[in-house]
Amino acid sequence: MKKAKHALILLTLSGLLVGCAHVKPEELDTRLADLQAEMRGEMEEGDARVAQELNGRMDGMEARLADVERELDALAREFDATVERLEAALRFNTPIYFGFDEAEIRSQDRPLLDRFARVVQEYYPGCLVTVEGFTDPAGSQEYNQRLGLRRAEAVKTYLVEEAGLSSANLRAVSYGEGSSRQVAEGETGPGTQGWENRRVALVVDHAPDPSGS
Repeated sequence: MKKAKHALILLTLSGLLVGCAHVKPEELDTRLADLQAEMRGEMEEGDARVAQELNGRMDGMEARLADVERELDALAREFDATVERLEAALRFNTPIYFGFDEAEIRSQDRPLLDRFARVVQEYYPGCLVTVEGFTDPAGSQEYNQRLGLRRAEAVKTYLVEEAGLSSANLRAVSYGEGSSRQVAEGETGPGTQGWENRRVALVVDHAPDPSGS
């Protein structure tokens, strides 16, 4: 419809220019001014419509993320976790810990992962979930980077194969022994010491909605 209007305006403009010898200068100026005003109005209307659509989508994403935050807060209270609000995401700091130099998920942590997956599926199925893996400072940085990734990959695999999340919306990253993210700075194993640092966190981030809504 808009293209048809623009074509009609251009045809009208062409007709005016071709027949300008038979039109008074002041009349031509008036007609050209009217056409320019109409074209500006069309463009402004289109820009406003695009802005409104974008604002609507942003509002929708914010609402969905707010729903996730509310449900994760309830889950955090039950499982002694914390929820951290980021600029465009939520970090769910889980009490999912690992044995020294291990990357196996403990049986007692599976209910938390199952519940987390259900919250995401119900309230924000199109989101991106990043599994962040961490270690204590024992060992080299290179080794701990790999160990953190093994832990993150183990949780990612569980969320896909056991909890039903889509692998397309999941990724695993490692922060290894990064001091800025240690829960108990410098605490390390072997044994049970430093267990607070041997963990994963789950970040729920904005992502395009597959439905396009």
